[in-house]
Amino acid sequence: MKFSESWLRTFVNPALSSAELSHLLTMAGLEVEELEPVAPAFDQVVVAQVLEVVKHPDADRLKVCQVDIGPMSGSGTPLQIVCGAPNVAPGLKVPCALPGARLPGDFKIKVAKVRGIESSGMLCSAKELGLAEDASGLLELPADAPVGTSLRSYLDLDDQIYTLKLTPNRADCLSLTGIAREVAALTGTPATYPDIRPAPVSTHASRPVVLEASLACPRYCGRVISGVNARAATPEWMRRRLERSGLRSISALVDVTNYVLLELGQPLHAFDNAKLKGSVRARMARAGESLKLLNGQTLTLAEDVLVIADDSQPLALAGIMGGEASSVTLETTEIFLESAFFAPKAIAGRARRYNFSSDSSHRFERGVDFGNTLNALERATALVLEICGGEAGPITEARGELPEHPPVRLRTARVKKVLGLAFSADEIAALLGRLALPFVQEGDDFIVTPPSYRFDMEIEADLIEEVARLHGYDNIPAPAPVGTLAMLPQEETRRPLFRVRQLLADRGFQEVINFAFVQEAWEQDFAANMNPIRLANPIASQLAVMRSSLIGGLVENLSTNLKRKQSRVRLFEQGRCFLRDAGATPVPGYDQPWRLAALAYGPARPEGWGNDGRKVDYFDLKGDLEALLAPARLRFARLDHPALHPGRAARVSLDGRVIGCIGELHPEWVQKYDLPTPPVLFEIDLDAAVQARLPVYAEVSRFQPVIRDLAVVVDQQLALQDLLEGMKAAAKAPIQDLQLFDVYLGKGVPEGKKSLAFRIVMQDTQRTLLEAEIDSALADLTAYLEQNFAAQLRA
Repeated sequence: MKFSESWLRTFVNPALSSAELSHLLTMAGLEVEELEPVAPAFDQVVVAQVLEVVKHPDADRLKVCQVDIGPMSGSGTPLQIVCGAPNVAPGLKVPCALPGARLPGDFKIKVAKVRGIESSGMLCSAKELGLAEDASGLLELPADAPVGTSLRSYLDLDDQIYTLKLTPNRADCLSLTGIAREVAALTGTPATYPDIRPAPVSTHASRPVVLEASLACPRYCGRVISGVNARAATPEWMRRRLERSGLRSISALVDVTNYVLLELGQPLHAFDNAKLKGSVRARMARAGESLKLLNGQTLTLAEDVLVIADDSQPLALAGIMGGEASSVTLETTEIFLESAFFAPKAIAGRARRYNFSSDSSHRFERGVDFGNTLNALERATALVLEICGGEAGPITEARGELPEHPPVRLRTARVKKVLGLAFSADEIAALLGRLALPFVQEGDDFIVTPPSYRFDMEIEADLIEEVARLHGYDNIPAPAPVGTLAMLPQEETRRPLFRVRQLLADRGFQEVINFAFVQEAWEQDFAANMNPIRLANPIASQLAVMRSSLIGGLVENLSTNLKRKQSRVRLFEQGRCFLRDAGATPVPGYDQPWRLAALAYGPARPEGWGNDGRKVDYFDLKGDLEALLAPARLRFARLDHPALHPGRAARVSLDGRVIGCIGELHPEWVQKYDLPTPPVLFEIDLDAAVQARLPVYAEVSRFQPVIRDLAVVVDQQLALQDLLEGMKAAAKAPIQDLQLFDVYLGKGVPEGKKSLAFRIVMQDTQRTLLEAEIDSALADLTAYLEQNFAAQLRA
């Protein structure tokens, strides 16, 4: 909404400066997006009249003018000014910059000689005064402009232009009267509104009105005005107000409708009555109908579009724009002037559908005051009769069921709770009274009936907002929040997620965060999931399903890094996955486990002089995983996984529970996703990573340990992990630890066998071990290996 301050102050004139008024409106919810002067600064420019014009003796395009500047000349002698404007002529009234004047751009006017002829001033165009971007000649002023008057005063160039950025709910402020009503309520300054009286009816000419779509158009008023002079000039004051509100002057009849639109917020339209046939009808468009609008656009109308029509054809898009066939022209002598209320839902979105908008649709789709329909018609009629003459006929009106604004209850206690301020009932009553809101008081409660122009008042919170606005947001204190802080218990059996992430970062991994919705191909390739959870409204066509594994995102991250010439990549991600599970909670039918995944690619060590360039492999990542979950002992077993290499993948178990997988990416996916070499990766339940083992005290022996080596020959297919777990379970005191230190295949070892050498540490906390005890422990361990694993001592 754009308007001039001088126009607003004709309605309400508070004792505030332009900047103060701007701040007041902004803090009341009517944001002033821009405040700018009507004209740039200049001085000593007056209204002047050209008395005589003669050709310059030494220049074909210059003329020597005698100019009357009135009392400003002192002696009453006209000024001689050399001018090159093509439209300069005797009798013309134009702006004249006197010697000593300063024009926009810091341009100073001095007495000077132009081609040998003295020039004592300058006749100005609108461009030279900063009033227009372009000008073909001098700015021509009205014939009744008083000579010698300051141009700034005459044209009110010290005015300010306000541009409001209104929220959609404040359609009541899309007019000067609406803004004046707000300013009056905020400042307590009395407001004066246009004196609207019924126009005298001096002709019986009328046209019937029919509502065929009364829900979309519950009220339609119109009247015929005969004998109008469409060529009449729009008054300077009206044209100025329209232009400063962003509307150009077109013709007197059109300007009147635009003026009432800005003044009262009621869109109007004038039809050429001679072009209408039969009744004026508010109806829905019919299939196949078309309409050429005033903007030159020809539309094929849909059946859900409301139109104004006569008995033969559509005349206008209701509440949006008139049609060209029935438009008024300079030859029009009789008009049918309409003023109507259209339901917001019937107008909303229709203009945007046809790729344009209008001031009328902008208002109607937000809600126009249906109680002001007749007043706007009377106001426009009075202006037409004043400017264009003519005779007004009786108003024809058709009415359906107008919107109802049910009363809203406002509780004093609720106001205090929401705003944090204790308003008394009398204070709230005073604030509501300033807004002219009708109410009935019931104890400390108020039953408020929203007026017809307030479509935004529907619930109690809307009224509380009004109380806050009038009281002033600046006056609402902002106390610091008060709360009780308590240290939450930290379980010793769980470590913070941050610690898990830090452990991986310490080992050279970088965290990534990917979308939880992924490509369907990833689910099929990396999880063999042929029935993923689909999104009802994906943000992109390729991101249409929810992930059940983190592997796809990491492979995509690797591919992106390789395209950017990164040769060594270490990535990890923690996040939710989504699986179908009929018995899952808290979302029935869907399990949402937290997972942790990591990927390693490229050289095992960063580039350096001591780096042999070895590529990362399964055992490197296995070491990272074991370090991450230490001191817990993990078990690894052969696994077939859709994302991993068939012979280089393992199931990861912790305390007998499978927690994830680890391995090298499947060769098929290495080729499909264009990776030079296969990365290694793991994916485990995040819950396993955050588990922490409580430390257990063990006495440290003061006696020296006894170390013995034990070499056995076993079947080559026997898993070392099974052997170690069995030996540790069977080992008795004084055995404290045992570790594999050698594997041998070759001469001296039978075909199909392998030699395993273990280092066994024995120690007692109370005494030095006897040789017999040592031999007995070794004999028991050897017997266990022979009985359970068919192991033989190596010779």
